[in-house]
Amino acid sequence: MPILHAIQDRLGFLPPETAPRVADGLNLSRADVHGVITFYHDFRSAPPGRHVLKICRAEACQAMGAQALEARLKARLGIDFGQTTPDGAITLEPVYCLGNCALSPAVMIDGDLHGRVTPGRLDALLSSTGDR
Repeated sequence: MPILHAIQDRLGFLPPETAPRVADGLNLSRADVHGVITFYHDFRSAPPGRHVLKICRAEACQAMGAQALEARLKARLGIDFGQTTPDGAITLEPVYCLGNCALSPAVMIDGDLHGRVTPGRLDALLSSTGDR
């Protein structure tokens, strides 16, 4: 996993040749490496947008309005989870806990955590990316 994270940190995603090369280098089966890549939600198989927006879908955030934020994001961006806007600006990803339950609902934009996100604050955060 540290090798896969290092590759994704450098490239932004895991290209198709990743699994065979890592498998060969570590003397593992390609299926084993592919299984790890596809099991963990943090790994991407395509380049992300210029900004990555993660919205928490855990219970505390759901109880505090994350579903409304999710619907607002999908409508505003015109994409679903795991997709990137056609202009390449924003990739939308679900997260199943950001560890910010006391300040839910929470989102993360480009690694920056934001809590107590309201619809208005969400719009301001999107505008602050310069792409929306």
